[in-house]
Amino acid sequence: MAPSFSIILALLLVVAATDAATIFVINKCPYTVWPGATPLGGGTKLDPGQSTSFKAAAGTQSIRIWGRTGCNFDANGQGSCTTGDCGGVLACKGGGKPPVSLAEITLGSGGASDFYDVSLVDGFNVPMSFGPAGPTGGSCHTIECSADINAQCPSELKVDGACASACLKFNTPQYCCPPPATPETCLPTDYSRFFKKLCPDAYSYAYDDKSSTFTCVSGADYDVIFCP
Repeated sequence: MAPSFSIILALLLVVAATDAATIFVINKCPYTVWPGATPLGGGTKLDPGQSTSFKAAAGTQSIRIWGRTGCNFDANGQGSCTTGDCGGVLACKGGGKPPVSLAEITLGSGGASDFYDVSLVDGFNVPMSFGPAGPTGGSCHTIECSADINAQCPSELKVDGACASACLKFNTPQYCCPPPATPETCLPTDYSRFFKKLCPDAYSYAYDDKSSTFTCVSGADYDVIFCP
């Protein structure tokens, strides 16, 4: 006898449940960081040594996490940040204003692998690492971007508290690779090489996939560490 719809649905839910993930965020910087996360929010102030976590429910497809600096919020959660501001609110409902160091993950489903990266395509504000939390039984990789890029930022890319990418700063096809650009026609520049030299595992420009995208077993949990 064929299984009922309710049994099939229950089995699907069990499979989907394995694809949930918890992302632990730790601040090892000597200054305060306010993490932001889409679509998970982010309404926590992390002083040096503090941590928090975000629970991504089964079915969550993609997540972005970044650090905000120089923030001031009132009792109603209204305010602003020098870097990474997300619409002037403590609990983010949208993405962070670039330039920011950005941890990105697409969660696998049905046994498919997770895909994750650290992106500096729009620039850098806080050193970070991003990788699996604890043993995973596989060869999952922790992405390290621990260099103080702000201290070495070319003068023409410097902004308050951060280092902008050439695309963000100059907004030209050479640096931004808009369609119909391809990996063969849009190549690294001196500016993207600057970011790549300091953070070899991170995305430095739009077509930096081969050396900057990593996979891990579906169902893994992750650590994002500011100033690892």
